[in-house]
Amino acid sequence: MSLATPIEILRPERLLFGSGLVGEVGAYARAQGFTRILVVADMFNAGRVALLDLPGAPVVFGTVKPEPDVPNLEALLALAEATKPELVIGFGGGSAMDLAKLAAVLPGSGQTIHDVVGPEKVLRRAAKLVQVPTTAGTGSEAGTRSLVTDPTTQNKLAVQSRLMLADLAVIDPDLTMTVPPAVTAATGVDAMAHCAEAFTSKKSHPLIDLYALEGIRLVGRFLPRAVRDGADSEARAGLALASLYGGYCLGPVNTTAGHAVAYPLGTRHHIAHGHACALIFPHVLAFNAPVAAEKTGLILNALGLPASGDILALSHRFCADLGIEMRLGALGIPQSDFARMAAEAHAIRRLLDNNPRDISQEQILAMYQAAA
Repeated sequence: MSLATPIEILRPERLLFGSGLVGEVGAYARAQGFTRILVVADMFNAGRVALLDLPGAPVVFGTVKPEPDVPNLEALLALAEATKPELVIGFGGGSAMDLAKLAAVLPGSGQTIHDVVGPEKVLRRAAKLVQVPTTAGTGSEAGTRSLVTDPTTQNKLAVQSRLMLADLAVIDPDLTMTVPPAVTAATGVDAMAHCAEAFTSKKSHPLIDLYALEGIRLVGRFLPRAVRDGADSEARAGLALASLYGGYCLGPVNTTAGHAVAYPLGTRHHIAHGHACALIFPHVLAFNAPVAAEKTGLILNALGLPASGDILALSHRFCADLGIEMRLGALGIPQSDFARMAAEAHAIRRLLDNNPRDISQEQILAMYQAAA
């Protein structure tokens, strides 16, 4: 893309970033006079809702799945229909924040999840929306997309709407200190993959490249530190910022083949999204390198790796050195399912059509085989 290519970047109306800010959520709720509040969280974060310092007695939906599916969403929507919240708060990782977006727009609208799949099909939003990430990976707090798995088709349903943009995002890196090393590693590589894929996308834009390259650099500098020492506050802040920048990349540019090839690992085999992205990242980076040589070199340099050499081996070692299991077989994924996974990944055209290099179903299959 050229400098003059039109682009739009959406941001939360208000964004707070820094240590110790989580209590600002309660201050916001009080200032707005909200009395009906719904918090959307996973089981762990449901146990620490008190950190938000909310007024009254908020209703908590505390059973968000790591890879939320339609039944998980429908259970949340039923609760939202019953409580009619004035404020919905996503408190957790990307899954909690994605479901919170849908809980803010679907109840009372007459629309189902299937009605709003695609861009800008949401008709209205009845509740204010606050996003509070507790992991550094998805950047969902900054974006307008929500992903839910359809168990019938085992595909991701992707909803995009400016009506799902947060009114307030509070990014307090201290909340991520409880994240264990393995999850820190996987979510950190997910944040980096958002940046790297946007940086090399056919839709890449100089306005987004700035965030993308800095996000990769932050991951290269701080992710190994945070994995070694979860209480390293500077490293946690660096990763929280990298995740936010990755979220900025998702809006106007989005991901490419890395996420498309990773999705079947989550939808079919329930591998956590960050882990799936990490496992696939080296293979797609190396595959795209022949048509994106300069940017691939910049990605490697930003990660602290040499720009020349065996791209697959270098990037694979970066992930493996973080303690990430990089073999599909070790995760229980049978080779007999690779062909079906490749077919499903190849059908995700909304991402693959923006990959810098055309990729066939057979080439996706070869990636799974190389990662076996």
